Amino acid sequence: MKEEEQKLTEAPFWFDPLCPWAWITSRWLLEVEKVRPVRADWRIMSLAYLNLEQRKGKGLSDDYRALMERAWGSVRVCAAAAEHAGHDILGPLYTAIGTRLHNQRRRDDPTVITEALTDTGLPDSLASAAESTEFDQLIKDSHDEAFTEVGLDVGTPVLRVGGTALFGPVLRQAPRGEAAGQLWDGLVIVAGTDGFFELKRSRDSKPSFE
Repeated sequence: MKEEEQKLTEAPFWFDPLCPWAWITSRWLLEVEKVRPVRADWRIMSLAYLNLEQRKGKGLSDDYRALMERAWGSVRVCAAAAEHAGHDILGPLYTAIGTRLHNQRRRDDPTVITEALTDTGLPDSLASAAESTEFDQLIKDSHDEAFTEVGLDVGTPVLRVGGTALFGPVLRQAPRGEAAGQLWDGLVIVAGTDGFFELKRSRDSKPSFE
């Protein structure tokens, strides 16, 4: 195989651990790694920052506003972990948190964060970052790197493909094997098309974590 074919393509992926749609897309991206020379570069964004500060909370129900206030917690812990152990910890920690929040459906379980920290070899003390603003600027800087390019009228996930930041793909379930690779191939074509902006259809089902 030629050297250029072996070179890994970095795929920056911005996530908020709370988002179920980002979680499914992230699991698809891990499948892509198995069948294409692609490596995910995990980065944080914040739905709380997007909805409460950048969008000024416009149009939010009381329940969703409360959810956004709580959403600060897990992403703050991710930021603290990256400061403590380095950027590469984000992938394993995201998997540990997301598995509990989404696959195990433990979104209201306060032990999720401490369990995830333990699973990834991190100190339990990092859980205190959930209630601290110490790392908020780091979160906002990472978030802004994506949303300055992709715009504020989208959410998460955000994926950069071939130098182009895109919202999505939003998937009901993660394609596996070669199907995952084919979807990646299609995104590469779309992202490389000059002037491309949007493909979308309305969601008609809930996310599946099987």
